[in-house]
Amino acid sequence: MKKNIAVIRWGYSSEFAVSEKSKDTIINHLSTEEYKIFSICINQDTRNAEQNGEKYPIDKNDFSLRDKQGKKILFDFAYITIHGTPGEDGILQGYFEMIGVPYSGCNVSTSALTFNKFFCNQFLKSFGMNIAESIHLHQNEDYNAQEIIQKIWLPCFVKPNLGGSSFWISKVKKEEEIENAIKNAFKESPEIIIEKAIIGTEVTCWCFKRKWEVIALPITEIVTHREFFDYTAKYQGEVEEITPARININLTKRIQELTREIYQLIGAEGIIRIDYIIQEENIYILEINTTPGMTETSLIPQQIQTAGIKLGEVLEEIINEALKKG
Repeated sequence: MKKNIAVIRWGYSSEFAVSEKSKDTIINHLSTEEYKIFSICINQDTRNAEQNGEKYPIDKNDFSLRDKQGKKILFDFAYITIHGTPGEDGILQGYFEMIGVPYSGCNVSTSALTFNKFFCNQFLKSFGMNIAESIHLHQNEDYNAQEIIQKIWLPCFVKPNLGGSSFWISKVKKEEEIENAIKNAFKESPEIIIEKAIIGTEVTCWCFKRKWEVIALPITEIVTHREFFDYTAKYQGEVEEITPARININLTKRIQELTREIYQLIGAEGIIRIDYIIQEENIYILEINTTPGMTETSLIPQQIQTAGIKLGEVLEEIINEALKKG
């Protein structure tokens, strides 16, 4: 009998369009012979399931729907592909924990930790890992721009602390630019992070667990002619993504081992992505993404293909492992 799978998209953040495309990739790589797949839209106003052009309201009490014949349908598994709140910060994870629906990805505590960039980086720093110097600000908190620059130096990045890393990020090169950059970052998040810019080679590594083995995929090098790897570079093609990265074998092994170590350290599940900057053989952690973009232009298809693995197989393994536990 087919399992009922909910692929959950949209969310409350500016990255809803990426979530929509990620949903398409996931559905396209899941077996319709094994699963009955529903696309679920969750935003500020809507809680609807969609299948074959039909829409069904979701009952929030048990995350169920009723079909045209009035039959109640419960879901066996929820694949969360919301980038930002409430799908990446532990809120949906907590909801599914309470009603007993197995779901993809990290648990409540891991999701909450990694969603807060500043807290997560300080956590990793306590284990001796290289993290850029940074300052954390709350909305309406008093600050002194000159003191910030004296501590962080220029250039620096100003970005939302909560949510994705694609919207309202600014690279600040001059003192007079920082005030506007801070205002923009607060448009996306009530907390922001001001971080020293580490100049070097940007790379990213995806990681997932296959049964009891944590697998770090081939590393991708990010090359863009823009100031940094922003939304336009990520999703509108203004970037060169080179897999495997043009780095030596020693660095490759160190990054893959570090990725596996972090995966275990934070208690990750499912697929995660960790971004790094390499500066003179030193590896700096940029951030951890526990609900990474799964669009056809995202990095995961490249890394999966280079590793000789099919994306559909990875997704089905994630579902099957969660069903065994759940």
